Amino acid sequence: MQGQASLTAKGAATHRAVHQLLEKGAIFRDPLAVTILGEDPDAIVKEATENPERRFMRMFVAGRSRYAEDRIAEAAARGLRQAVVLGAGLDTFGLRNPYRGSGLRVFEVDHPKTQEWKRARIGAAGLDAAAVAFASVDFERQNFLDELAKVGFDRSAPAFFLWLGVVPYLTREAILATLATLARAPTEVVFDYAEPVESFQGPRRAYIEQFRARVAALGEPVLSAFRPAEMARLLHEAGFERFADLGPRELALYLGRVSPPAPDTPGGHVVHATSGAGSRDFQKKNQRLA
Repeated sequence: MQGQASLTAKGAATHRAVHQLLEKGAIFRDPLAVTILGEDPDAIVKEATENPERRFMRMFVAGRSRYAEDRIAEAAARGLRQAVVLGAGLDTFGLRNPYRGSGLRVFEVDHPKTQEWKRARIGAAGLDAAAVAFASVDFERQNFLDELAKVGFDRSAPAFFLWLGVVPYLTREAILATLATLARAPTEVVFDYAEPVESFQGPRRAYIEQFRARVAALGEPVLSAFRPAEMARLLHEAGFERFADLGPRELALYLGRVSPPAPDTPGGHVVHATSGAGSRDFQKKNQRLA
């Protein structure tokens, strides 16, 4: 919503925090998630237990973060020295950055109002804001790479982009433009997307419809959803030739679940795409997901 910090970003941060409290970070460990949120732990756990249908989203939020940070770990081991969190919200990777000592610098890009809120939360929590280079961007008026360059980002060097919890709230045109920009550089990107409401049935469809109504009422409606074949075409159109698309079954297998959903079960998807640098490693590590 224009003029205020993103409320859906706060919702994602709440899911990450509740996962630490209810599931003890079983999928994704984030020791700063509760601290940076700044909410009463008992209150957010109570709300989560009173709304058990939200567990699907909480587990997906945890899973996408785990997958994304595993990919960053591999990139850092290959010598990557730049990571960018697009639409960062209250994401804490830059504050935790386990590869800071080996030279990985983390940049965050977000709308000025959301970033203002984030920096206030960092200060209130007593965390180190100097660990992150912040670029405030109004995506409707500014080029995010231009703004990143102003805070020290090297546009000619390889970079890893985390783009989580953002794509559903953008138009198809904005998604394609962002992907095309990333594909023209030596980059890797992990992002997530939603399938159309029509892909779901029964209670899951009811939950998706309620979720969409809730975020629309907050002023942040879901604008884009894709079937996997549509996303594959979009990635090719943008210029990415190598990517892995993990749907509910593939993500569950990746996380080690012994009873994953059936093939082609609809749900949230996480994509890892690469252009240029790191292509051989990309092909090797994603063979198990084919």
